[in-house]
Amino acid sequence: MELTTVQTHHVPVRVITGGSGSPLVYLHGAGGVTPQDPLLNALAERHQVFAPLVPGYGDSEEAPEIRDMLDFTLHTWDVVEALGLEDPILVGHSMGGMIAAEMAAVQPNDISRLALIAPAGLWIDDHPIADLFSMMPYEAPALLFHDAEAGAAMLTAGRNVEDPNFLQTYLVTNARQLGMAGRILFPIPERGLSTRLYRVKAKTVIVWGDSDRMIPPPYAHAFKRGIAGAELVSIPEAGHMVVLEKPAEVAQAIGRLA
Repeated sequence: MELTTVQTHHVPVRVITGGSGSPLVYLHGAGGVTPQDPLLNALAERHQVFAPLVPGYGDSEEAPEIRDMLDFTLHTWDVVEALGLEDPILVGHSMGGMIAAEMAAVQPNDISRLALIAPAGLWIDDHPIADLFSMMPYEAPALLFHDAEAGAAMLTAGRNVEDPNFLQTYLVTNARQLGMAGRILFPIPERGLSTRLYRVKAKTVIVWGDSDRMIPPPYAHAFKRGIAGAELVSIPEAGHMVVLEKPAEVAQAIGRLA
């Protein structure tokens, strides 16, 4: 996988690309994505993968013009156009799933295959979503992973999450990334998507980790009810970061769209 750049109306966008086959656009979650991501590499075995970074993530420029859910949605359609793609498989995880669902609702005739992996975007009072913005790094693994110890090792690469130097780097990076993500996720990750899901026409697969404690499984069933004909694939022994814990199983579920 390699990083390239495409120009959109507002800002240059960094895009992770790789693989060959039918085109697939992957929209990352609030934690970002890197060329080493195991799911991207699994998908690249069958698809030409394009994973655009949200402005402000990685080494990409920020985009003050992108302010709300509609801006995120149209910006990402601008990226698809800049890449020269028509009707790619659209895949989104968490925040990226929220954006992907909005894209499919706003332009339902331009997406025929959609995969939503533990997407944000809905709100159920009886099952509130954990507050990402008040979370310290040592709290994250228990919420994000089925196996918190293994998850902590994946997130930190063996570094001590309570070390002040690590915390400083973490907080500086998060301030930039979550500052952008907060435009659609803060104070709660809900921007009226439930009223628009009926517009989605794409063949849809919803993928969820059975142990998701960030966005719990009742949301999987809410998305399934909201999108006509959607198929739900539940993955055991996986949490919200099912994309890291079970990348092969997630890729297999996405393969149902082929």
